[in-house]
Amino acid sequence: MSSRNEDKNGDSDHTASEAPPTPQDDSPDQRRSSSDTSKSAYSLTRRISSLESRRPSSPLIDIKPIEFGIIGAKKEIIQPSVLRRTYTPDDYFRKFEPRLYSLDSNSDDIDSLTDEEILSKYQLGMLHFSTQYDLLHNYLTVRVIEARDLPPPISYDGSRQDMAHSNPYVKICLLPDQKNSKQTGVKRKTQNPVFEERYTFEIPFLEAQRRTLLLTIVDFDKFSRHCVIGKVSVPLSEVDLVKGGHWWKALVPSSQNEVELGELLLSLNYLPSAGRLNVDVIRAKQLLQTDMSQGSDPFVKIQLVHGLKLVKTKKTSFMRGTIDPFYNESFSFKVPQEELENASLVFTVYGHNMKSSNDFIGRIVIGQYSTGSSESNHWRRMLNTHRTAVEQWHSLRSRAECDRVSPASLEVT
Repeated sequence: MSSRNEDKNGDSDHTASEAPPTPQDDSPDQRRSSSDTSKSAYSLTRRISSLESRRPSSPLIDIKPIEFGIIGAKKEIIQPSVLRRTYTPDDYFRKFEPRLYSLDSNSDDIDSLTDEEILSKYQLGMLHFSTQYDLLHNYLTVRVIEARDLPPPISYDGSRQDMAHSNPYVKICLLPDQKNSKQTGVKRKTQNPVFEERYTFEIPFLEAQRRTLLLTIVDFDKFSRHCVIGKVSVPLSEVDLVKGGHWWKALVPSSQNEVELGELLLSLNYLPSAGRLNVDVIRAKQLLQTDMSQGSDPFVKIQLVHGLKLVKTKKTSFMRGTIDPFYNESFSFKVPQEELENASLVFTVYGHNMKSSNDFIGRIVIGQYSTGSSESNHWRRMLNTHRTAVEQWHSLRSRAECDRVSPASLEVT
């Protein structure tokens, strides 16, 4: 009894870590082994706890409690297990919010800045405009008044003669569809253009309140590489449309460095019995402006390429002073059915120029060497519906893009 009391007093600091005594009478060797084992387990537990407390920003850690079980006459120690969550790259990057790192003007960073702070940060100038909604006639009027302190143009090569001044114009549209966009005239060689132009959008009042007015200032380039200077976007739900108002807004950068080239509406129809491929050039809209004073004089050139050989070239008449031309012109090409799968149609839109070569606006290729999924889909629909005209809008592409993806584009001029 004396020996047991001494051992018990000696291990009083560790009683919390030991299991309840067994009812059977243990030998002195067994009791000594049990005490040493308990001390070792306690030391191991403290060491692990110390390591985990010093670990910087460790991930999810699940430490199971230390359990002691008795098997026979001996105590078995179950070591603690540290469970760590394995992070995959997807889990890691999912924590980031892209909008916090985006340069788009709709980010919270730009929205939280005042116009003075935006002007100081980006130095893109300011735009003066107004809005007014007519409840009687159900249309929205946007007046583009002027801009000031626009930055000088950026040169991509040494081909531009005047690098001191821009040739700015403004594109106006209502997001998100941009279907009825407008465009001001080009102001020559100025960083402080005065536009004073009005545009109307026929749209119901409740629908107008759900739209965002986007005004984009573009620098005209005679080499058809128009560059976006900056933009202003105004959610119309945040303004009093009926009362109207004038605003000076600082321009912010645009994620779109170059303007779109425009769209082309085409209709294709194949007659197997006659071996004729009929093409209707219906209209185009929002073409890239190529004439600084009158808009554009656009026409469409249609070229049939068989394999990698140019077979036939036809073209529409040109429409004066517009970027939204209506053509409604039909063309027919002789293509035997066995040769249809190797045929390509190259559509190129030019701005007519009397004094020099015509100005390239945009191009697409439909057929064997299509320039994209939209063009391929149009050709496939035509093949599946013989004797039926199939219409589709196409976004024009640059010459370099077409040459890169379509061998047929390289065969035409």
